Amino acid sequence: MIQAHCRTLVAIDEPKHTVFVKGRFCKNPNLTEAEDFFSQGLNIPGNTSNLLGFNVTTVNVDQIPGLNTLGISLVRIDYAPHGQNPPHTHPRATEILTVLEGTLYVGFITSNTENRLISKTHRKGYVYVFPIGLIHFQFNVGKTDAVAIAALSSENPGVITIANAVFGSNPPINSDFLGRAFLLEKKAVEYLQELF
Repeated sequence: MIQAHCRTLVAIDEPKHTVFVKGRFCKNPNLTEAEDFFSQGLNIPGNTSNLLGFNVTTVNVDQIPGLNTLGISLVRIDYAPHGQNPPHTHPRATEILTVLEGTLYVGFITSNTENRLISKTHRKGYVYVFPIGLIHFQFNVGKTDAVAIAALSSENPGVITIANAVFGSNPPINSDFLGRAFLLEKKAVEYLQELF
């Protein structure tokens, strides 16, 4: 197993005298240092002054190179009142989310063909799991800011925000096709594509 032999392989940008593991060039284990396993700033609230009222502060292999091959990462999510982390998926990770402050309505949708919504309102200290690859979301239903921390089962979980991917693709997906797929008029699809 690669992971068992590469626990101290630190991801680096410079490929000179290195090996390539899990999509990253790795530093010689004898040259690793404390900074390869360190990050800071999760105590600082993220800027939620955007249209959706949320901010994700990521701590993955890009921020902590020593996470390479370890199968874990972390995010802090800040939500303004009524802010939301819109429907999205992580193609390479399960997520476990803990509410630190505020009240969040969270949920995920099961796979086709059932497409069942599994959801719950969470308060401080509540924990919720979003299975790998399933569309999920969080919505601050409170009147104050909310904060959550989430761990993900990959050092590089990836994220696909559904509306951004569908209506903001480059080049755009054909509006006639999307109209038929979403049962929308072509003008509605074109309007949505302009927003993204």
